[in-house]
Amino acid sequence: MVKTLMVVCGTGIATSTVATGKIKDYLDAEGLGDQVKLLQSKISDEVSAIRNGDYDIVVSTTMVPSDIKSQVINGVPLITGIGKENVFSKIQEEIQKN
Repeated sequence: MVKTLMVVCGTGIATSTVATGKIKDYLDAEGLGDQVKLLQSKISDEVSAIRNGDYDIVVSTTMVPSDIKSQVINGVPLITGIGKENVFSKIQEEIQKN
């Protein structure tokens, strides 16, 4: 089953593009690229969809409303480089969930 992974930032342009590229490279290197459909947007356009559970995995490089925070993986380490392996591990865990 292909999982949907939404990457969001404040504008849907800058940091989400960087994070999406790093996630794609990681997934391809791990042989998981065919198991994930990558999407990209801005947080303001996706809050309702995240609340509704429309995506299997959500990674954000910006602040998210507190009521959806538990559904979102903090993607800032993908931008800073500090702690990015932890982000990749969380993504992989979500991919492997049934």
